[in-house]
Amino acid sequence: MKQKKILAPKPLELDCSMILEGNALHALQRLPSCSVQCIVTSPPYWGLRDYGIKDQIGLEPTLPQFINHLVTVFDEAKRVLRSDGTLWINIGDGFTSGNRGYRATDKKNPARAMSVRPDTPKGLKPKDLLGIPWRLALALQDDGWYLRSDIVWNKPNAMPESVKDRPTRSHEYIFMLTKSERYYYDHEAIKEMGQSGKLRNRRSVWDVKTQPFPGAHFATFPTQLIEPCILASSKPGDFVLDPFLGSGTVGVVCMDEGRQYVGIELNPDYVAIAAERLNSTANQIIKVAV
Repeated sequence: MKQKKILAPKPLELDCSMILEGNALHALQRLPSCSVQCIVTSPPYWGLRDYGIKDQIGLEPTLPQFINHLVTVFDEAKRVLRSDGTLWINIGDGFTSGNRGYRATDKKNPARAMSVRPDTPKGLKPKDLLGIPWRLALALQDDGWYLRSDIVWNKPNAMPESVKDRPTRSHEYIFMLTKSERYYYDHEAIKEMGQSGKLRNRRSVWDVKTQPFPGAHFATFPTQLIEPCILASSKPGDFVLDPFLGSGTVGVVCMDEGRQYVGIELNPDYVAIAAERLNSTANQIIKVAV
């Protein structure tokens, strides 16, 4: 029987900003080790959207599978991150489905409708808050990341909710994690104005309004939310990675601030949106085969 040796593809050269179309884990495996200074991203939330794409993250049958999937992706991202680099993750929460297999549409948010929803996780009850952000943060901490800060993203213009038995949720979390005990962090670049009228070290509650992007039918990062992450954790010319690029907002901020970007996106429709928004040339979009 003949044996054939299959060689792994060579790592991509990072010599300019680029978009990789494909599975986040497979695309990360094509990137050189210690090649990006900063990672800023917002992975799909569990059980909240069906993007209609094979291998999508967010519709795993169980919550532990979702968390483990993300931990695996970010473990590969850790290899790509420089030793003094930083990872910023925005992740939202949700409530148990009560074992309802669907979610009804909403006039203000048509994308809310889903024909499939995961069952209530074992050990939780109907109407329980899932606690996904902290489950992910602690899982990443267990996987070797340094958990350095939890930032509360307060949304002054948060969407109203019809609930009458709990407060309306108007915040999400951003977690700051690092690869090493010592890392690059420019606190001067993101100082804020204090009540005394003097600049002070940035606090951990950020008031940032949501910003809908007309070309996308899904939640997008506000640029003001991303700017402090990129300014504090990278220098001009550095590469910033977003493994879940979506509409490309991280790339937009990178261009505005003189950074290079590497964006990974599975959905070809979103790749097209990001490419148009970032004025990407054909040679900057690379399809990553499985």
